[in-house]
Amino acid sequence: MNNEWITRVDPIEPVPGPLHGLTMALKDNIDLAGVPTTAGDPRTTEPAKDNAFVVDQLIAAGAVPLGKTNLDQYATGLVGTRSPYGACHSVFSSEHVSGGSSSGSAVAVATGQVDFALGTDTAGSGRVPAAFNRLVGIKPSRGLVSARGVVPACRSLDCVTVMARSVATARRVFDVMVAFDPDDAWSRRMSSLPHRRAGRVDGSVIGVPDVGLGLDPEYEQAWQATLDEAHRLGDVVKVDVQPLLEAADLLYSGPWLAERWLAFGDKLDDSAAVDPTVRTIVRGGAALTAAAAFAGFDRLATLKRATEEPWTQIDALLLPVTPGHPTLAEVAADPIGVNSRLGRFTNMVNLLDLCAVAFPGPDRADGLPFGIQLLAPAGHDLSVIDLAALWCGEEVPPSAVDTDVLLAVAGAHLSGQPLNDQLVRRGARLAFTARTASSYRMYLVDGPRPGLTRTLSEADGPGIEVEVWSVPAAELGGFAATIDPPLAIGPLELSDGQQVLGFLCTADAADPERDITASGGWRAYLAGD
Repeated sequence: MNNEWITRVDPIEPVPGPLHGLTMALKDNIDLAGVPTTAGDPRTTEPAKDNAFVVDQLIAAGAVPLGKTNLDQYATGLVGTRSPYGACHSVFSSEHVSGGSSSGSAVAVATGQVDFALGTDTAGSGRVPAAFNRLVGIKPSRGLVSARGVVPACRSLDCVTVMARSVATARRVFDVMVAFDPDDAWSRRMSSLPHRRAGRVDGSVIGVPDVGLGLDPEYEQAWQATLDEAHRLGDVVKVDVQPLLEAADLLYSGPWLAERWLAFGDKLDDSAAVDPTVRTIVRGGAALTAAAAFAGFDRLATLKRATEEPWTQIDALLLPVTPGHPTLAEVAADPIGVNSRLGRFTNMVNLLDLCAVAFPGPDRADGLPFGIQLLAPAGHDLSVIDLAALWCGEEVPPSAVDTDVLLAVAGAHLSGQPLNDQLVRRGARLAFTARTASSYRMYLVDGPRPGLTRTLSEADGPGIEVEVWSVPAAELGGFAATIDPPLAIGPLELSDGQQVLGFLCTADAADPERDITASGGWRAYLAGD
């Protein structure tokens, strides 16, 4: 028998709203007024005085809470076995783990007891149990969903997540969950993040690892079938995932372990109520120094920089959720080692400020589920949700955002140049390289910066080197506001006659003595300067 529930409550009368009548379960580190929030520690018996912010949002939208679900104690684990209330197993096999730490939430949804459930995801805890129970799990960008009223694991990384049996249901809940909370210091407005929602998700560029992933044999077969499906849905580009995998290793070896100790280390005494594996892991955070913390932050910054370039080429990165699906016996024999391996493809997502959605891939040959996930930079949540819906054969809602705008850049916004990050942070993606029509000349203006001006007559020559970036239309106005005179954004013609937007300078700034057209482009000018 599975041990998904810790506490059940009487249903309330639903109010009208977008979630009217949908039933929900709450991981028991999320406050529900009148019910103790144990976080898997039965010594906590005092009822919560108020609902968590996100629970209030959902109830106000018509959702009905049915109770609190089991979890790895203090949300520390990806297995679903570290609980004094008993271990959970996958609904498809009594021998295999359900995944954690949101173990009970996944089981409650997969067995049809509720329409959706809330979990939390610091290292992958909203995606691993979804994968092991053939569910959809949306992990929002950090801060989009308030964590006020949630027992912290790593406060700087914790995300409230939703699991459901379809993308459509999970998305309905996601739309309600996302709300700025001024009383949560980690809360972020969606409008403050670069956002992208592809106009045509069936034409998306999907990144896949350029190396083998060391999957279990049953998973390797399902992964190869997944890669075949990716080619059907869009263009597939191989990318270097090594920096992401290295970042994943930092979560339990860097300063974030100390953050767990800060959050609940005082609860990890020698009581029999404390899971011994949780105690062993988190007590290690007490010895970390400030110097070690800054070393970890510096290493993460280096790895994050190494991951930035692929996002200019792809819309989403495709990965398995886990390398395999362990049994309860395997976890009992090696509780830390098996758990660590499960986080190989999930631990880095919050560290690198990415959003993610997990959903079912092709089943293993033995019929057990195989979960896959799509990752993208923070703010691109709707893009990966739309792509997951398409992948699962569900209807994709019409885009609420205009199609992207093509913008030609010729100077400091080129790839590898100092201001390129201004494009990347706004969700822009490199579309192609090109040259301007031959009638354009390039001048040095204040900065120094290059500016393009079109002459009245055609000139001989190949034109000026440019990169053409695809910029979300909603981001173009804000980006244009960062451009100082005498430069401005205006219509520009490429050598093939295509019209795009580009960086132009006013005629009065076109000083013949500062004409650098002969260089052929900004990079060539810098190299020869």
